[in-house]
Amino acid sequence: MASTRQYDLVVLGPTGYTGRFCAEHIVKNLPTDLKWAIAGRSPHKIEPIAKDLKALNPDRLAPDVLAVSLDPTELAELAQKTRLIINCIGPYILYGTPVVEACAKNGTHYVDVTGETPWIRLMVEKYHETAKANGSIIIPSLGFESVPADMLAWSLVKRVREDLSSQTRSIESCIKKIKSAGASGGTLNSIFSNFEALPVSQLFKGFQPFSLAVSTPPKDVPGESILEKLLGVRYVRDLGTLTTSPNGMADMAIVHRSSSLMSELYGKRFYFRQLLYVRSYFLGVLFHVGFNLFMASLLIPPVRWLLRRVVYAPGAGPSLESTRNDYAELNAVATADQNTPNPKRVFGKWYFQGSQYVLTGLLVAEAAMVILNEEDKVRKVSRGGIVTSATLGQAYVDRLDKVGVHIETKVLED
Repeated sequence: MASTRQYDLVVLGPTGYTGRFCAEHIVKNLPTDLKWAIAGRSPHKIEPIAKDLKALNPDRLAPDVLAVSLDPTELAELAQKTRLIINCIGPYILYGTPVVEACAKNGTHYVDVTGETPWIRLMVEKYHETAKANGSIIIPSLGFESVPADMLAWSLVKRVREDLSSQTRSIESCIKKIKSAGASGGTLNSIFSNFEALPVSQLFKGFQPFSLAVSTPPKDVPGESILEKLLGVRYVRDLGTLTTSPNGMADMAIVHRSSSLMSELYGKRFYFRQLLYVRSYFLGVLFHVGFNLFMASLLIPPVRWLLRRVVYAPGAGPSLESTRNDYAELNAVATADQNTPNPKRVFGKWYFQGSQYVLTGLLVAEAAMVILNEEDKVRKVSRGGIVTSATLGQAYVDRLDKVGVHIETKVLED
């Protein structure tokens, strides 16, 4: 769509750990005639980054460098200059709200890499209708939380519809394999900040599986036994022994928002669960108990104070060299909504070789390009406002496949 705005996109926060990877992906992979800028509060910190980016690809247009604070007036002016903002400034609970507000009010598209589901829930309540009315497409959580789970689920639902002529009853998904050099300071700081900024009741609501859904949950959600609830471990056919996933709360909320935004594709009885593969029942119980104790400990201020002093500072993270052998693989099984004793199932795999933060940078940049290139189609599918990566559909899957993010699906034979 033709636009009179000065920029196609602006990366807000390129000095951060993920923001730098995002900007580098743009330079290396996106069209060389892209009109773009990098923006932040300190131009003297951003200008050296602009020079480094230019050196990566001298043939492309260098980004403009913009000074912008998180003041509502300055953010509104920035939003009016560009078609889309990639926001890499976190914690989003502290710094993201005015950026979302500026984009929603000015009809500017917006993407970010947050995993802060309670904050997303607040943004939906405050700005979804405003963004929808003004034509904005706003997609949060375009990182490892929660694109892999969301796009794998969408691909499975699509395969069920196309090959089995059915909607989907449920998807059981798990992180099958993962190797990571560790979390960045920004990720950890975001977790701590949410526990400090929100009351326990808001955190609890935000972490519910249907906290972001646009419709009421199905009445016949697959149940869990008392033992599964207590010990957190279950066996799932074709996936193995599974336990609580650190990504589970965020991923389930996002996928259920996708399914409720596109209920004609997923089905009104759809349910999704995200777990973690473990080699044994004992390890599963150990991880479940340990993870829940850790999350509970974050409610204690001295614990957060201590952890802040031993983790990476915001803006820092593992060296790129230390992440070269990192990888991640998700597996999932979708069950068709068929009224038979043995409904058909579809198996899916998502995988990527490399740093999860390089991955996050490319995920958000490629999502931005889908929105810019297919704005009307995305708006028609998603109906606009605050939506999810799944509404980007096959165009997103195809772009990701070209940069090393692969999804495979196959119908299982009983």
